[in-house]
Amino acid sequence: MAWANCKDSVVLVHGNTAAPSSWDVTVSTLLSQGYSMDDLYIPDWGSKTCAACNNHSGSEETPVRNAITDAIGHSCTGKIDVIAHSMGVTLAIEQIDKLAVASSVDTFVGIAGALRGLLSCGVYPYNVWSSTCGYYGLSVQSPFLDSIYGVPVADKVYSIKSYIDQVVCATGTCYVYGVHTSRIWNEDASYTYGLGHFGLQTDTAAKQVELID
Repeated sequence: MAWANCKDSVVLVHGNTAAPSSWDVTVSTLLSQGYSMDDLYIPDWGSKTCAACNNHSGSEETPVRNAITDAIGHSCTGKIDVIAHSMGVTLAIEQIDKLAVASSVDTFVGIAGALRGLLSCGVYPYNVWSSTCGYYGLSVQSPFLDSIYGVPVADKVYSIKSYIDQVVCATGTCYVYGVHTSRIWNEDASYTYGLGHFGLQTDTAAKQVELID
């Protein structure tokens, strides 16, 4: 019976200036599907008051790295699933790469990420006006984004995106060099919803859980 109830540990990585509570709908959905709170790892990273201060280097990394490490160490299957939103997508991929644990990640679901950068941040090194958009940030062709592009992420990779995302598509287009910036290299499928940036996180919980089950 214990084996029948054995599920991958799940890491939920929130976005820039958000909090673990932004995953409340996903957590409720997971619990309704037989997961327990002991299966869930929800790192709390970054400044909550200065969106322009957060990037992918330093203190932002530590909680996410620790959550992934702990989730792998406590998973009864030996595998984990990762669901990430917005800047949490690139932050989670960075830590999976640095820890070299892609083989331990069964499913990765990236929601409203900026894998190819944000046009509102400019193209590195031009028009880079904040830490979030800088060297370790989300300007198009930033050294950080170039460093993670194409790295192994998981056995199965999915993206959830929108064409009315007020953050990712803030300039009027969601495309960077002809590809929607929320799409992930080598992904197995991509799902599009008519939702805004934050609705993509809260209102697709059933899909998120379906993808990792």
